[in-house]
Amino acid sequence: MINVIPSDARSSFDRGWLRGSHSFSFGEYQDPENTAFGPMRVANDDVIAPGRGFGAHPHSDMEIVSIVLNGKLRHEDNLGNVAVTGFGGIQRMSAGSGMIHTEHNASDTEEVRLLQLWFMPQTRGLEPSYETTSFDPAALAGALVPIVSPDGGPRVATIHQDMTIYLGRLAKDETLTFNQDAGRRMYIFSIEGKLGLDGEYLLNEGDTARVEQRDSIELQGNEDTFYMIIDLP
Repeated sequence: MINVIPSDARSSFDRGWLRGSHSFSFGEYQDPENTAFGPMRVANDDVIAPGRGFGAHPHSDMEIVSIVLNGKLRHEDNLGNVAVTGFGGIQRMSAGSGMIHTEHNASDTEEVRLLQLWFMPQTRGLEPSYETTSFDPAALAGALVPIVSPDGGPRVATIHQDMTIYLGRLAKDETLTFNQDAGRRMYIFSIEGKLGLDGEYLLNEGDTARVEQRDSIELQGNEDTFYMIIDLP
């Protein structure tokens, strides 16, 4: 089953210093029919104005992944971690038993756009932790590159859930087949360009697809496309 959700069906907002779109219930946007997809709870596509950001606030029992698409994002937390990441950088925070952090645009002149993704952990009450990793943007061409997984790796952040986040790029008319084990879910997001699915569905920029009861899907670049796939339980 493939459920395509157009970009304009997301909950979009503009608060001046922050604009973006929420794909799941978040903040002022609450829809009891749209609170989760498997362990996935949040998929926010945010743009933060120069020099602005989120002040100190707490989290617990949530795996939080930030993917910076452009600009620079600064993280600071009560564990003593301070990091600035740009495109190619990944931030993973395991809030566990409790963690306080801030997130700001590190630039006074340039916006920062990021995808922030929240997932329920497999186990509650974990020791809080934070890490940054980076992937090679050139490796995305015609491939699916894991950037977050349970086992982690030299350029892969470690997450406490049975899931993997991939990024990839396809040129126009290029195809790639994604396979996963039976009984799992796929969350697909077209970050840039138009992405075809199985020759039947089309994701325009900002569209998502929630896929269930499938063990493979064919991806087609209808134009040069930058996309994300999350393999979920």
